[in-house]
Amino acid sequence: MARARELGARVLGSTSPNPAVGAVVLDAAGRIAGEGATSPPGGAHAEVHALAQAGERARGGTAVVTLEPCAHTGRTGPCADALLAAGVARVVVAVPEPTQLAGGGATRLRAAGVDVELGVEQAAAEAGALGAWLTGVREHRPQVVWKVAATLDGRVAAADGTSRWITGPQARAEVHRLRATCDAVLVGSGTALTDDPQLTVRDAEGRPAERQPLRVVLDRRGRLPATARVLDDAARTLVSRAATPAALLAELFDRDVRRVLLEGGPTLAAAVLGAGLVDEVVVHLAPQLLGAGPSLVGDLGIPTMGGALHLQVVDVTLMGGDVQVRLRPTRHTGGRTAAAVPTGGGS
Repeated sequence: MARARELGARVLGSTSPNPAVGAVVLDAAGRIAGEGATSPPGGAHAEVHALAQAGERARGGTAVVTLEPCAHTGRTGPCADALLAAGVARVVVAVPEPTQLAGGGATRLRAAGVDVELGVEQAAAEAGALGAWLTGVREHRPQVVWKVAATLDGRVAAADGTSRWITGPQARAEVHRLRATCDAVLVGSGTALTDDPQLTVRDAEGRPAERQPLRVVLDRRGRLPATARVLDDAARTLVSRAATPAALLAELFDRDVRRVLLEGGPTLAAAVLGAGLVDEVVVHLAPQLLGAGPSLVGDLGIPTMGGALHLQVVDVTLMGGDVQVRLRPTRHTGGRTAAAVPTGGGS
């Protein structure tokens, strides 16, 4: 199952609006015979790829899948039927299918005599590549990952406005990897005007990646100039005048965006955090002190320690001379409990 989750994570950002699923097929002796992950929309699902690789070795074997095989016909046929045709004897599933449309796969398999086990390492799968899709199913909005680079005293720029480069090359490369797992990258007009970012995904040699996320600029006052780099032809761009963060996320959800990387400045970050719409936080901390300059987040309207927005540290990683901290909000402003925060995908 750990390998299946890893396979799903590899295609995160390329499968929306479908889930990023991973699958492993074992032969009757328990040896890996095939592996697969969800293709972009219209392509084969994870189970089909894994079965094709396994061939006849799948007969009498076991399929391990991060999401319950579908039972409906959409752009592709039912994965449950593909498993039956391959002669698989057992299917192990992490996350039961949560939608009525695609549900029923386990029932169909069991009716045909296949041994099906549901809920194996479910929490880990929901916190992995399936998370973005599950957020869409449960909350009808994209999952939001807020990424910010700051000095040790929480400054995102110096007093004169300069911010390049707070972090080193390893942390900056990680940002491109993170962008590649998302369907959209979001900034506000302030960041677009101050930094003039291109918001594309580039490899270690600085070459543009084949797949680029949608670039989104929230520009309510129409301040973005036609010369902004985010408007070049390197990737698609949406300039939105949505009145609220929730309205913006609804607009993106309608465009099949299921995972958004928020790279905006302190003002936009505060607005999205204050609305309780941030699911994951990635902070890159540089061992530097400025003592002045804009803070990593703007005014959240929290007057006392008792109202603080709490976050749970998921992991801490050294990145060259910098530190990456991944966190998840555990409560929203005003004391409301945050929704469960997944981070990943299956199909």
